[in-house]
Amino acid sequence: MFSHIMVGTDDLEASKKFYDAVLGTLGVKPGRDDPGKNRIFWMAPNGMFGVTKPIDGKPACHANGGTIGFATDSPEQADRWHAAGVANGGTSCEDAPGVRDMGAFKLYLAYLRDPDGNKLCAMYRMP
Repeated sequence: MFSHIMVGTDDLEASKKFYDAVLGTLGVKPGRDDPGKNRIFWMAPNGMFGVTKPIDGKPACHANGGTIGFATDSPEQADRWHAAGVANGGTSCEDAPGVRDMGAFKLYLAYLRDPDGNKLCAMYRMP
């Protein structure tokens, strides 16, 4: 459904460190600079994620109520993702990583805010 997701940043170096760590736990290779464009992209077989300095020159800001979700293969991978984020400039948010009972199904969720305040979620659909 999605071709790519891009979020704003005021600090490309901090974002690269953070996203190289959290996306690395999902098997994504380190981000690559887009020369002269003030942006970095991480490529995966099913899409692309990027960070950019805002083109309009104004400070980056996060979406109020927005969340970007990353699929994981297991609860353990979600936990590694969360730990990598906290260790590399992110902050834990929402409830602690764990199972959320949605009635008809259960999800294992872990939430972070990146160094710019964007809310992220690692999600594993429980069998």
